[in-house]
Amino acid sequence: MGSLAQPKLPVIDFTKENLNPGTSSWFSACNDVQHALEEYGCFIAVYEKVSLELSNEIFCALEELFDLPSETKVLNTSDKPYYGYFGQHPAAMLHESMGIGEATTLEAIQSFANVMWPSGNDHFCELVHSYSKLVSELDQMVTRMVFEGYGVEKFCDSHIGSTTFLLRVMKYRAPQMNETNLGADVHTDKSFITILHQNQVNGLEVKTKDGEWITVDFPPSSFVVMAGDAFLAWSNGRIHSPLHRVIMTANEARYSLGLFAFHKGIIQIPEELVDDKHPLQFKPFDHFGLLHFFVTDVGRQKESTAKAYCGV
Repeated sequence: MGSLAQPKLPVIDFTKENLNPGTSSWFSACNDVQHALEEYGCFIAVYEKVSLELSNEIFCALEELFDLPSETKVLNTSDKPYYGYFGQHPAAMLHESMGIGEATTLEAIQSFANVMWPSGNDHFCELVHSYSKLVSELDQMVTRMVFEGYGVEKFCDSHIGSTTFLLRVMKYRAPQMNETNLGADVHTDKSFITILHQNQVNGLEVKTKDGEWITVDFPPSSFVVMAGDAFLAWSNGRIHSPLHRVIMTANEARYSLGLFAFHKGIIQIPEELVDDKHPLQFKPFDHFGLLHFFVTDVGRQKESTAKAYCGV
């Protein structure tokens, strides 16, 4: 008996020329997206709006950024969890990351760059701004598809209008002799949606509902779109927020970017998503409150952050 083929994440193509709301290709993509997020909590999006040239340039810029001295990088601070510098942590020796809040606005990227490079770095700002804007368009398209698929599109524009984006840039170095190869421990995201992109070095693994780990292979021009705990709660438990981790098996550094969508206010669970089969599971909740709760001692110990924070 040969071993069973490893499950793979669904791949959904967002490059179709005619992928416009109301068209048959839009409806079919809506179905695919909804099914993937319910079954896997994530999927691979082929999205060629981010050109290979932009992608290559942004990874060169990340190498330059992470080569800065530690005393510069630690100046990336924030009062919001996961918005500042993380690195040299005993539990995650291979991982280093920084955050840029309001990442779709040029001003926020410039203020980050001015801390890293006191004389400024216009090239970095332009790259990151182009990248974040293009990827936020993918986020909005996925959001619209899901709201439409559930018949609650009337809430979509106000939701998108209340969304703010955090761009986290990440470096995972190759493990040395006798070091663990764990780049990031098992977790779920606290965002509404996370969109991940990487250089050619794999490492991301996603756990399926039946407990199998899928090693994610990113084809060129592809992104992993992943539901976070806030999306799980908003959907009244229909959408899956998957456990994932990073395991470093390569002997070169993995650079990745995560665009995290957060809602700036209170997230309401649409009453259309509550019925006999799906009784109400979550109360309205403050999205940044969920994020702050997660970093408390109590929050860290809970299997489901969303259930512990705003479960009925």
